[in-house]
Amino acid sequence: MSAVQYITVDPDRTGQRIDNFLLSQFTGLPKALIYRWIRKGQLRVNKKRIKQTYRVAAGDFIRIPPFHLEEKQQNIQVTQDHLSFLESLILFENDDYMVINKPSGIAVHGGSGIQSGLIERLQQLRPQSKKLELAHRLDKETSGCLLIAKKYSILTYFHEILKNREVTKIYHALVHGVCHPKKGKIDLPLKRHLLPHGERIVRVDQNEGKQAITYIKPLNHFDQYTLIEAFPKTGRTHQIRVHLTSLSHPIVCDQKYGDPQKDKALHQLGFKRLFLHAKSLRFLDPKTQKEVSFDAPYDQACESLLNKL
Repeated sequence: MSAVQYITVDPDRTGQRIDNFLLSQFTGLPKALIYRWIRKGQLRVNKKRIKQTYRVAAGDFIRIPPFHLEEKQQNIQVTQDHLSFLESLILFENDDYMVINKPSGIAVHGGSGIQSGLIERLQQLRPQSKKLELAHRLDKETSGCLLIAKKYSILTYFHEILKNREVTKIYHALVHGVCHPKKGKIDLPLKRHLLPHGERIVRVDQNEGKQAITYIKPLNHFDQYTLIEAFPKTGRTHQIRVHLTSLSHPIVCDQKYGDPQKDKALHQLGFKRLFLHAKSLRFLDPKTQKEVSFDAPYDQACESLLNKL
């Protein structure tokens, strides 16, 4: 933006830290730039200098210096057909939040070379919503239930119940091999690693890893595959994928942790996506405090594969 801007904080944003507030207002705004504004006194709230830890209040009058976002950081305008497709994936929606059956292959958020993620596309679908916020994340290749808040107060509620593990998230995964136990518990600590070429990967690490627990239950056995229900007690990055691989039952078509040789048979059947699906969500509604649950059907690719098997 080439000119100074002024923003008045809505009551719904009360309590949000100043950097997160500005990031919610301007997609692609670098955090380093916000901190530089604060250090130099260029970012003012109610005409006063602030600290980096400042939390906004309803009615705050914020002065934002001129800035420019690179063209590559701007969102791509999606077609009406794609917006209609996204509309068909909404499982539930009210004034506070929505639950969407996220498609495989779409990142939840833009950034790191991705110009338009799911949240940016949904913002185009719901332009009347001031800001849609991810309550949690799913990997790009994972499909299924994704919870999105429409208000900051609702977002903080979801973050709190997620932190306290009061949200039940059930996943379905098709894995290589026949998994025999009726049910089981995987308790293996995980640690993130940065490889020399820049790729991030997660590995089991008994010494430095963080605790990670996943409960599993086989749902259906096929000739060389098993459909598994997975309930992650903790929420580590790539937890289900790494845990199942550690049992020698990698998820089919997992390009990062899977078995590419075994995946060839599925490729011949026309299936190439990661078969990890966030099947259901269950939690207490923020307003009624009554339990609500949502179930996401498989996409056509997963449904067709299971029928062929």
